Amino acid sequence: MNKRIIVSLLLLTASLLAGQTNDKSPPPAKTAPDYSGMYTFLREGEFVQVTVEEAGRVTGFVSRYGDLESDKGTFLDHFFKEGKLDGNKIGFTTVTVHGVWFEFKGSVDRGPGKNTGDEAYFVLKGTLTESRMDESKKVSSKTRDVEFKSFPQDLGATPGKQD
Repeated sequence: MNKRIIVSLLLLTASLLAGQTNDKSPPPAKTAPDYSGMYTFLREGEFVQVTVEEAGRVTGFVSRYGDLESDKGTFLDHFFKEGKLDGNKIGFTTVTVHGVWFEFKGSVDRGPGKNTGDEAYFVLKGTLTESRMDESKKVSSKTRDVEFKSFPQDLGATPGKQD
């Protein structure tokens, strides 16, 4: 009877060893952080919506208050005409709305937020160029260094009560 147990154990051990491989493949690559979300913009109440898609494509829009006589205080949405993410380098150009468009070139960095979903967990840092075309088609541009903080996100929303 002891021989049966020993043979069974040997067969079990052999089958376990046979199942092991000497796979020397590298560990799975770390997934890149998802920088998608809302970020502050130039004034209180204004924001940038960034959506990172496959292959480094970035879509989104800038939502800002109009400041011309004809649109003062009205929310204007400047959708991205083009946007790209390469590692943490990000850039986008918006469409023209009421003679104004924006171009941002910079990076997405970790901010002071402690946990994913905290305010300023990610920060867009870089150069923003605001261009304006007047009625005579003359373009003027203003460039400035900016830092846009991510809005807080409610990642752990508790499900509603079920009655």
